[in-house]
Amino acid sequence: MSFFDFSRANCKNCYKCLHYCAVKAIKMRDEQAEIVKERCIACGQCFFVCPQDAREVKCDLDDIKAAIKAGKKVIASLAPSFPGAFEIGDNSKMISALKKLGFEIIEETAVGAMVIADLYKTYIEESQHKNIITTSCPSANFLIEQYYPMLTQYMIPLVSPMIAHGKILKRIYGMDSYVVFIGPCISKKIESMDSQHQGVIDGVLTFDELQKWMDSEAIDPNLLEEQPWERISHARGRGFPLGGGILKSVLKNDTLNYESIAVDGIHECIDLLNSLKEGSIEGALVEISVCKGSCIGGPAMPKATRNYFKSKKRVRDYVSSEVVGHSNNDMPIDNISFSKHFSHKAIEKSQASEEEIAAIMKKMGKYNQEDQLNCGSCGYNTCIEKAQAVHEGMAETDMCLPFMRNKAENVANVILDNSPNAILLLDEDMRVKEFNATAERIFRISSIDIKNKAISTILNDSSFYNVKSTKRSIIGKKISYPQYGIVLIHNIIYIENENLILVIMNDMTEEEKHKKELTRVKESTINSAQRVIEKQMRVSQEIASLLGETTAETKVILSRLKKIALEEAGNE
Repeated sequence: MSFFDFSRANCKNCYKCLHYCAVKAIKMRDEQAEIVKERCIACGQCFFVCPQDAREVKCDLDDIKAAIKAGKKVIASLAPSFPGAFEIGDNSKMISALKKLGFEIIEETAVGAMVIADLYKTYIEESQHKNIITTSCPSANFLIEQYYPMLTQYMIPLVSPMIAHGKILKRIYGMDSYVVFIGPCISKKIESMDSQHQGVIDGVLTFDELQKWMDSEAIDPNLLEEQPWERISHARGRGFPLGGGILKSVLKNDTLNYESIAVDGIHECIDLLNSLKEGSIEGALVEISVCKGSCIGGPAMPKATRNYFKSKKRVRDYVSSEVVGHSNNDMPIDNISFSKHFSHKAIEKSQASEEEIAAIMKKMGKYNQEDQLNCGSCGYNTCIEKAQAVHEGMAETDMCLPFMRNKAENVANVILDNSPNAILLLDEDMRVKEFNATAERIFRISSIDIKNKAISTILNDSSFYNVKSTKRSIIGKKISYPQYGIVLIHNIIYIENENLILVIMNDMTEEEKHKKELTRVKESTINSAQRVIEKQMRVSQEIASLLGETTAETKVILSRLKKIALEEAGNE
């Protein structure tokens, strides 16, 4: 089941998510980021940093609303980090807001944290392990199971405070009650569906989702009355969200036979786990939280209140404050199992050979050591690490930005240098920024000699200034340059965003010569035709004159013949 991924419409192929994904669980395919759930630890950092907010997270809100509408006993388990997510004058007003949304009972998740703190302490006292790792952060648990499976032996085999509280709520209010956890963590959505305790938590809402729900219902907690909790926790249970808060809850004033180490932040966690894996740390009780700043730095905090230090202060104030509730009696936890099994879920990766890496590197335009910039712009620390990701099908060769830039520049240079047209690029002061080979030939000057100099050095710049001032391009304007013996068609284009002038000139000199030659031939042909016509007219006239004379002579002869014939007839 896919709980979250990136929106295809919004992903802009910026690789920022890859930069922040410490386990590289993001696959790039067809220039689209995809989360590979088998590799993902659900820390949500990729969503936290995405500049396009290209997140698609499975939301249980519709199911929760349906449960409320159906009349079910809907219970909220509210994470004690909520004061850091919502700026409320009195935190007890959040109870009114949740009841206004339809929740019947609201309790602190810290109730479950108190139970887990006591069970942690018992486990630590009885443990013979070389090291011990707390297991309240699901993303940290996923990180160990998938990437450090050899360390699962050190994980405390207990559920998180969310699951513990859910089990308690089901015991008190019935298995048919509908329990909703509300907190700053995306990974809780996955944890709630774990087969080991499926059905304990019926729905998960992040603080971000809760804020949007309240906004849609026009609910402002600050405008509501204060209300007491149904069941409250002690301060040590409410301190779990703070960095080191779990260890403080467990140790209190006791001294255990372990050195306590609290780390928060994914990279800090990885550093510590590497040390544990190498065996350089022994006798450590480790509190591990993937989010920087522990739960207060969770990825699902509302954006409007996302200020770590302000949030931390509000949570600290809440932890030390007096909280009013109907009951703080001991919880009915007899015969409830809070145990959990952590297993090896190591990911099998196909390791590329040296030959395969070399072949991939060549495809990325890296033929020698100097080509390996290791700039990290693709999201991977080194070019070889990126090549390995390509081998695994997690990355694409064209994700290398320096390579793609060089490739684009090379293609652009090829086009520029081989264009039959003169191409110039002018800045706002009409200084030459680009001057291609054809322009060099036409204007009889090298690009080195003209670059960064005023175009007026070789051409009249009035047309260029006209385009700049009017911001209207000139297309197809014919201009003759007698000094160069050329005729050019000017296309002067204004590029507004860059405030540049692009000039493309078509050399029409030969065509103009052909036109003149054609005109001369036409004129010569016309003159010749005129002379022929005139000659034909003279010949016709001469023929007509001759025909006229011979016709008269013929008439005279015929008349004489006729007269002779008549005279002969009369004599007879």
